[in-house]
Amino acid sequence: MREYLFMALISAAVTYLLVPLVRRFAIRIGAMPEIRDRDVHTTPTPRLGGLAMYGGLVAGLLLAGQLTHSGSALLDTGAQPVLALIVAGGLITITGFLDDWWGMDAFIKLAGQVAAAGVLVYFGMRLTSLPLPEAWGGPTSLDYTLSTVITILVVVVTINAVNFVDGLDGLAAGIVCIAGMATWAYSIIISQDITGSNITATAAIAAVLIGTCLGFLPHNFHPAKIFMGDTGAMLIGLVLASSIVTVTPVDTSAIVDMNKFPVVLPLLVPAAVLVLPLIDLITAVVRRTSYGMSPFAPDRGHLHHRLMDIGHSHRRSVLIMYAWTFLFSFGIVGMSTVGVPVLLFPVVIVLAVAVLVLMALPRWRGRGGAHAAQRGKPDDDGPPTGPMPPILPDTEVRRRMPPADGSSPERATAEGKPVIPAFPSGS
Repeated sequence: MREYLFMALISAAVTYLLVPLVRRFAIRIGAMPEIRDRDVHTTPTPRLGGLAMYGGLVAGLLLAGQLTHSGSALLDTGAQPVLALIVAGGLITITGFLDDWWGMDAFIKLAGQVAAAGVLVYFGMRLTSLPLPEAWGGPTSLDYTLSTVITILVVVVTINAVNFVDGLDGLAAGIVCIAGMATWAYSIIISQDITGSNITATAAIAAVLIGTCLGFLPHNFHPAKIFMGDTGAMLIGLVLASSIVTVTPVDTSAIVDMNKFPVVLPLLVPAAVLVLPLIDLITAVVRRTSYGMSPFAPDRGHLHHRLMDIGHSHRRSVLIMYAWTFLFSFGIVGMSTVGVPVLLFPVVIVLAVAVLVLMALPRWRGRGGAHAAQRGKPDDDGPPTGPMPPILPDTEVRRRMPPADGSSPERATAEGKPVIPAFPSGS
């Protein structure tokens, strides 16, 4: 346990310390593009925060490889996870860097994602089997070709799911951090019944991922000083996918005493930790294709956009999506520890519905009452990015108002009520 904490702290510290340097570098090379219609922030903000995250990831992985327990487990996996993640992460980081700096065609970026996934397969990080139910033939081993195809598909889908959800300050880093925590907790739980190097490797990868996200969040939470960009979003998506790939091939017979439905867990946990990014990805693809657009064409219809459109503030929208991710991911992990009683499923469903109702409350309340009267009030947690313009005192405002008749700063209506000019003078 102390090894996981140590590698998470090192990853967090390195990432945190590298962010200011990366921020200055991004500003110097001009990697802070103009505001787009779909953007939520209001001032140009430097990207490339993923470069700092890659530095933290490499530091954590190198440390994990040197520790006694995790180091031996990483060597005994039959693959080379440390080298695989450093090389594949470097490739996806370069792809994201070029996209954040110069812009890149969607299909070229997709090719970079496939290449990074191929690097993982080359170094042995692939799905070797699927824990299917007995009615479907039981646990099924995959030949090298099918294993390669499925692994690349899982990695590419996860990368794009995380990239799609990266639209608010701190959103992607927080969601992936929660997903990493759930994956780490699940691997620790099943390690009580299974003594396998893959489980320990999963816990180590998840711990490094958690530290990397936590180290970046203080700089990225609203109002963000820097964005991770595609550089960071694709990187943490790749690492999250690699942890899923290593934890999924579990012998369900080994955990039959741990849970009433052991065959479900290795499939449910990856789905649970990715539920929010996957929903956003699927709805975005359906929405765009239904309008005759490319699935990669950007728009302003993501879940976080909808939350803000119905009245939630920037921070509240992020916290709602955090809560939704935590509910689903840790709900499934919690079920694995208590035998999945039947009564627990309705409880989880009720909690999920409650979160959805809370998400819709501003729209319902906004149809009338006090909330409707406050629609014009500014966001309660400050501007999306950058400082607010200075607010002048009343005396200064009145001094700048042009006199209507040459003597008085106010002019009167027929009812005798003063009217403040809409456009103050430029003097």
